[in-house]
Amino acid sequence: MTRSADAQNVERCLKLGRAGGRNRWVALLVGGGLFCAPAVACAQGAVQAVRGAAEAAVAGAADADAGTRAFVIADGSLALEAPPGWKRVQPKSGIVETEFSIPSADAATQAGRMTVMGAGGSVQANIDRWYGQFTQPGGGSTKDKATTKTMKIAGCTVTLVDIPGTFKDMPAGPFAGGQAVDRPDYRMLAAIVETPEKGNSFLKFYGPAATVGKHSEGFRTMIESMVLAGQK
Repeated sequence: MTRSADAQNVERCLKLGRAGGRNRWVALLVGGGLFCAPAVACAQGAVQAVRGAAEAAVAGAADADAGTRAFVIADGSLALEAPPGWKRVQPKSGIVETEFSIPSADAATQAGRMTVMGAGGSVQANIDRWYGQFTQPGGGSTKDKATTKTMKIAGCTVTLVDIPGTFKDMPAGPFAGGQAVDRPDYRMLAAIVETPEKGNSFLKFYGPAATVGKHSEGFRTMIESMVLAGQK
């Protein structure tokens, strides 16, 4: 429940309390939200019903949040669910199928971004292109700093890539042109999902190293939990 809704419930309790004489009203804290109930109901044990209804409302909100975090790739053949707290947003580029904004590590750090799209080219060609989007302090090799890992998930070959360094950000997209913006101390976690019949899908999560580090386990869990669409 939002802060404004909490404030509205408290105000309602105060108004009912003033108007109700002896039938006072109280605010109940349930699941992080405030709900209003008659004090007499509390005394009679009816608060159980009020609490149950409130908890059901909170659970319903959680289910709705999970629904917005669920998405599919490879023409709808594979299903994934983004971690809690990740917000689905309108893609900034027309070639991006699905996009999420990831909470920043702290107030002084920018949020992260995850894009999901299908694309051509070999796995290695795309990894090499990502290497070219990073430079290293002191002029070292990005390939030497990066790590890759290959695994089998839901019958697909999945390559995980982890790249640190200064990121050459193209806000309009990698193929849209325009001026690149250097982002020092950035990091990219990416997954390339190879399917037998639906081509390759690319999931890229990048942002400040602190933000990506904070959510790295969530990203890996999301990838490793990928299933065929329709399965749970």
